Amino acid sequence: MNATREANFDGLVGPSHHYGGLSYGNVASQASGKSASNPRQAALQGLEKMWALAQRGLLQGVLPPQARPDVGTLRRIGFHGSDAEVVQQATTQAPSLLSACASASSMWTANAATVSPSADSLDGKVHFTPANLNSKWHRSIEHPFTAACLRRIFADSQHFTHHPALPEHPAFGDEGAANHTRLCSDYGAPGVQLFVYGRSAFGSEALQPQRYPARQTREACEALVRLHRLPESRVVLAQQHPYAIDAGVFHNDVIAVGNRKLLLLHQHAFLNQPEVLQQLRQQLGEGVLQVAQVDEHVLPLEDAVSSYLFNSQLLTLANGDTLLVCAEECRANPRVLDYLNSLRGKLLADIQCFDLKQSMRNGGGPACLRLRVVLSADEQAAVLPGVWLTEVLYQQLCGWVQDHYRDHLTEADLADPQLLYESHTALDQLTQILGLGSLYPFQQEPT
Repeated sequence: MNATREANFDGLVGPSHHYGGLSYGNVASQASGKSASNPRQAALQGLEKMWALAQRGLLQGVLPPQARPDVGTLRRIGFHGSDAEVVQQATTQAPSLLSACASASSMWTANAATVSPSADSLDGKVHFTPANLNSKWHRSIEHPFTAACLRRIFADSQHFTHHPALPEHPAFGDEGAANHTRLCSDYGAPGVQLFVYGRSAFGSEALQPQRYPARQTREACEALVRLHRLPESRVVLAQQHPYAIDAGVFHNDVIAVGNRKLLLLHQHAFLNQPEVLQQLRQQLGEGVLQVAQVDEHVLPLEDAVSSYLFNSQLLTLANGDTLLVCAEECRANPRVLDYLNSLRGKLLADIQCFDLKQSMRNGGGPACLRLRVVLSADEQAAVLPGVWLTEVLYQQLCGWVQDHYRDHLTEADLADPQLLYESHTALDQLTQILGLGSLYPFQQEPT
């Protein structure tokens, strides 16, 4: 048992999936605000992608959604009474806060945490740090449950080390693995970890975005390097290009994607990009890194953002072939499709597109929906077994979604206390399906 593999843990879309337009700087999220969503379709679309990848021999896990609306947070900010009364008060007095507390944004588990594999850490353990996500209030309330969930699934302290989220201050703004990429010759070999930041809290970058805020700080990246016991000689810190941020690239995984030896990226992914790439080449070793950079005149940044081309999953199949998993929007854009076809048969053995419109309309593509965790065979065996996606579990989860999810939801529907009760009933059953035990706060409250 010595095979080290990358596992993808996708977030199940929650029953309260709606379009609140909550994420300033995320063009798709803002454009879809106030329109009607289909939570059932959203969850089934995500499950279809998960199962398709599992069928191709990839390690696929499932992470549960968070309980929403978050009545605990609503109580913390002054609403009171029964759950139904809290929802009613928020509806009347602060509907925007209710929308934020009902957001299903935890579906994008690329933001759940930063994970460093045991092959890279000085203590030989897999390290997890949940992201504080403090740049957006509706996401900043996620990390306590994220931490509890990861500790439950990766519970064996012999293999896994869990850190609390970084301090909840803008100086340590941390958006998780959406700004983190690991490159390596092989999953089990020591790799180089690329941390991308948009700004420095205590420094002064010469160039800053002018339209949209930079979310990740250099200080957060440096803290993660220390926490995860990473040798500085195997770490590269890069500043995200301000021009890209202002074009709607709110996370690095919207402009670059890497896996093992291959890095696909746009010309405007990083500031001082040639120097960043040279540093990666030096740390990985001569001749290891393969870079496929597309220039602005071939693929305008606007097309990269609207199609979420670089928010694709770059995956290694069992036979060593490389698979790129894209959103259907990539096939609909002629310039993006031409670029993908230029890679097919060269750097990419196969390209597979999925209909993820429910997620895409809120600003998240295939890569947003998953958290990558590199695990040795022993570490794989130490993971809570019920979260690994099998055919039986896939069928169970599809049936569970059909039983519990609505097929139409608007912001106005959040005022219905029945939505909260439906969600709690669904999540209570989900913890039994996945073998998670009493994980949610509502399961732990005294009766």
